[in-house]
Amino acid sequence: MTTVIAFDVNETLLDLRALDEPFEQVMGDATLRAQWFALMLQVSFAGGVTGDYVDFTTAQRAAFTMLAERLGIETGPDAAAAMVDRMSSLPAHPEVPDALTELHQTSLQLVALTNSVAEVAEAQLTSAGIREHFDRVVSADGVRRLKPAKEPYAAVADACGTTLDEVRLVAAHWWDIDGALSAGCKGAFVARPGAVLSPVGPRPDIVEPDIAGVVRRILETDL
Repeated sequence: MTTVIAFDVNETLLDLRALDEPFEQVMGDATLRAQWFALMLQVSFAGGVTGDYVDFTTAQRAAFTMLAERLGIETGPDAAAAMVDRMSSLPAHPEVPDALTELHQTSLQLVALTNSVAEVAEAQLTSAGIREHFDRVVSADGVRRLKPAKEPYAAVADACGTTLDEVRLVAAHWWDIDGALSAGCKGAFVARPGAVLSPVGPRPDIVEPDIAGVVRRILETDL
């Protein structure tokens, strides 16, 4: 039985390609945006492994500074903060609003589960025009353990008054799906261009190319 659908936010619901032009302007190469995001995850995950917690905003700023230093690019003292601030105004992927509207009309609880700090998460969802579709927003920062650690998924179950096996996590990141499945949740993978599942470990029962496809499957499977 599924009673809660938890959505990852960055890249799953919101389109980080909106940062390509700013990266082109600041660093001269739009493709560096993907490198920055990957480096940011490394900084975050290293903190989780070592026990020296690093919040997502701090990790994003650190990754920007590291990337500029790696490439020998002089960006100025405020460039990292300015780029990271843009994370609060990302647009939703085109299919997201209508799909969330349809799902929110069901008996399922909808939760945004994100590694972003709470104030950024609220700003992101509000700016993208989709905050109203969620019953609650849960930030991993609240438990000081970022996904894919078990604690953020457990925080969703606790907030919704249910158990982990009644939660389905929707994400476009293989490591997020792995974390959810390992925690005891169900998973739904959004196979956006370039996103693939790991061949190691369990696989989710729902894999679709976008949120609209995932929602169709949820309506067929979880109700």
